[in-house]
Amino acid sequence: MRVFEQLRELEACVGQPIGTGDWVTIDQSRIDRFAEVTDDLQWIHIDPARAADGPFGTTVAHGFLTLSLLPALCASAFQVDGTRMGVNYGLNRVRFPAPVPAGSRVRGVCRLLAYAPLDGNGAQMTVEVTVEREGADKPVCVAELVSRRYC
Repeated sequence: MRVFEQLRELEACVGQPIGTGDWVTIDQSRIDRFAEVTDDLQWIHIDPARAADGPFGTTVAHGFLTLSLLPALCASAFQVDGTRMGVNYGLNRVRFPAPVPAGSRVRGVCRLLAYAPLDGNGAQMTVEVTVEREGADKPVCVAELVSRRYC
């Protein structure tokens, strides 16, 4: 994990990688719990027997499950000391170039695209998060996460 002592240190990092997170396992239990909470009960996510004969040969995580993990994946990639809170502000571009088969491990690779100081001792940041799947050639998600942090 990369640690920044102050928020304003990030301003000099625009256009650069700012951290790579820890691996997180996306097991069937997590997929099932996400399906239940979101009412997305499509068989490619929750029916291993049927999914075995489907296009991916196994169940796969919901794209939105992967997307919902972005804050946690970033939190294990970089830390900004001295901030009292952070809020999600939105997303720009989001793509899911490859599936996440059940049992896969994923991690986030973060690159700072933009940094803008805010009134009130904070900053808005746009971070490109590339979610990698262990052993795969293509990322499973690439998204621009917009957040605000306050000191």
